[in-house]
Amino acid sequence: MKKLVILGAGESGTGAALLAKKNEYEVFVSDNGEIAEEYKNVLWNNEIEFEEEAHSADRILSADEVVKSPGIPDDSELIQQLLAKGIPVISEIEFAGRFTDAMMIGVSGSNGKTTTVHLIYHILKNARLDVGLTGNVGHSLAKQVAENDRQIYVVELSSFQLDGMKEFELNIGVLMNITPDHLDRYENKMENYVESKFKILELIKPGGHFLYNIDDDVIRNELRNKQITGVNLIPFSIEDELDEGAYINKNQLNINLKQNQFNMLLQELALQGKHNIYNSMAAGIASRILDVRKEIIRDSLMDFQNIEHRLEYVVKVHGIDYINDSKATNVNSTWYALESMTKPVIWIVGGVDKGNDYSILSELVRKKVKAIICIGAEKKSNRKIHRAFDEIVETIIDASSMEEAVKLSYRLGVKGDVAMLSPCCASFDSYKNYEDRGWKFKKAVREL
Repeated sequence: MKKLVILGAGESGTGAALLAKKNEYEVFVSDNGEIAEEYKNVLWNNEIEFEEEAHSADRILSADEVVKSPGIPDDSELIQQLLAKGIPVISEIEFAGRFTDAMMIGVSGSNGKTTTVHLIYHILKNARLDVGLTGNVGHSLAKQVAENDRQIYVVELSSFQLDGMKEFELNIGVLMNITPDHLDRYENKMENYVESKFKILELIKPGGHFLYNIDDDVIRNELRNKQITGVNLIPFSIEDELDEGAYINKNQLNINLKQNQFNMLLQELALQGKHNIYNSMAAGIASRILDVRKEIIRDSLMDFQNIEHRLEYVVKVHGIDYINDSKATNVNSTWYALESMTKPVIWIVGGVDKGNDYSILSELVRKKVKAIICIGAEKKSNRKIHRAFDEIVETIIDASSMEEAVKLSYRLGVKGDVAMLSPCCASFDSYKNYEDRGWKFKKAVREL
């Protein structure tokens, strides 16, 4: 019986354990932290051995193969020991792919991937296809394959997940954009991060499709340096008209595949703003490749409800719109959020700075932001925000809590303003994760 060790007992680790048990592996789950009660119960109920708040190195190093959580860095001591012994270390998605023949649509990028996978999933569900949503969202692929395998999966792929994938096969791969993020995991080298993102291209089956944002300088330049054969390249652009792919012409979104045209007015899209046009283009192309009827695509792009914590409209309080963009954990995500605003913005920002370069926001902040409220518990993060915008925005205030930040935004706002949480930063200074931060924002807003 093959020995499989799973490092990390969150959603992906627990799902991998279920699938491994079903396929008669000898399974051991090890988590260096405390395992959440819901996942402990799954492991107990399925008689899967586990440990928490420790790693038993001897037992782990006797594995035939290891599945690791995306959150564990490749350069950690334990992973280096495994690799030195020649023990394969793979991701949960790589493992799950061995046990399903489903069609796979993978979406990666520094920003926009979560919205895009939800859009594709929404369209395919409306087309009554047997589809699952997985990766960085929803239930793990391994859990779905173990319990209710689908014919199609839409998979959100972070660079961390791509790093652990070698033989997994995609029918359609989508690359939204590449901007600096998580560089601490890549020796602070942009070229390493780019290489990680482009791993998605290597996973596409012969005859498959690679959908990419041709307006993104990094993607365009990287493609020039690659020899690509056997894969259909389909670009999308809001800057130039294209012979094949998606583009804009006369306020219309157009998708042209094999001389078959789809079009709809930009103002009909449920999601507005340049970044969301890219997301809608990618989703529309993927759906047309699967021969989804044009009416279904059009209706789905018109009635889609945005995901929680990503430019999520919360409520209007005395004429001030409150928007929860807690998922914006980097500068580029916030750039897209500010770019889409059409009213004066009271911007709530801060948290754990990931080496942010705020200068790329300067012009947008000058045009759109009337006041800034800093919520970071780390004073040096707040000082950095002050330094970046003190000469651009007249009012910059520090808040000691989310409740105080929301009350300040209400005091500073007038009818016709937008108060937006778009932190630019990671959440773990004061919150469990970006969801926890977003929920606390919404709670504070509703208590005004």
